[in-house]
Amino acid sequence: MTLEQLRIFIAVAERENMTRAAEAVHITQSAVSGAIAALEAAHDVHLFHRVGRRIELTDAGRMFLGEARGIMARVESARAALSDWAGLRRGRLVIAASQTIAAYWLPERLARFRRRYPDIDLDLAIANTGGTARAVLAGEAELGFVEGALDDPALAQWPIGTDRMVLVGPPGVAGTDPVTNAWLAQTDWIMRERGSGTRSSFEAAMRDRGLDPDAFAVALTLPSNEAVLSAVRAGAGYAVLSRLVVAPALHSGSISAPACDLPARPFFAMRHKERYRGKAAEALLDVIASYEESVDWVI
Repeated sequence: MTLEQLRIFIAVAERENMTRAAEAVHITQSAVSGAIAALEAAHDVHLFHRVGRRIELTDAGRMFLGEARGIMARVESARAALSDWAGLRRGRLVIAASQTIAAYWLPERLARFRRRYPDIDLDLAIANTGGTARAVLAGEAELGFVEGALDDPALAQWPIGTDRMVLVGPPGVAGTDPVTNAWLAQTDWIMRERGSGTRSSFEAAMRDRGLDPDAFAVALTLPSNEAVLSAVRAGAGYAVLSRLVVAPALHSGSISAPACDLPARPFFAMRHKERYRGKAAEALLDVIASYEESVDWVI
């Protein structure tokens, strides 16, 4: 049984005339007759009485007409759903992002996307950089946003924004002279966990200065930016965090920023190379690409 057979059957049943049904579905009368005959033969049932030149539905035909109409209605509903999805009038987009991006960089961009596409459901999973990559690789998220490039041949990655790291410490300790390598090697550090983009960026910056971050004295290893920032406020040590994270605390004076020249770091988007990227994902990337920063913290 095919959808075309159902369409022809409904046309004949509604008109009780092969010729008019053929005109309605834009095929020949012989094709209509053949489709009805094939449907009846396949199920060993008569759907129409042939009375002279007229046709009438049998009891089986009347029962089947209701079923056939229901099926075709579902087909039309499915077709409309796909059209809505393609036109971004409905849908769902699952993304994953590392903590800094999810908490500080993405929200305004997601809000703009939501205003533009209110019928698309957005689900955001938050993990560190490694966890975000795993979610994309496993197909649990269509797009990922992380704080550094990853060496994985299955992932397509490209820069999507920039960030700057800031050295921060307890209030009142910032000086005008840049910190030295000797000071960096001797101070007590508060770190994010291994696998986080923040920690990876910090360690890369230290290696660029000729230092070995594995030899640093780590006072605390904490699982979130907020926990690190709280420990810095409490005087437990120094940390390097995103300017997006520390800007409000610096403006309030609850922490300070010793002079330290740290490189800008890119934010990256990622997707699985072999999985289809839907229109909602494309639309979100377009929104992000066209986004203009409305707040620029000066540090």
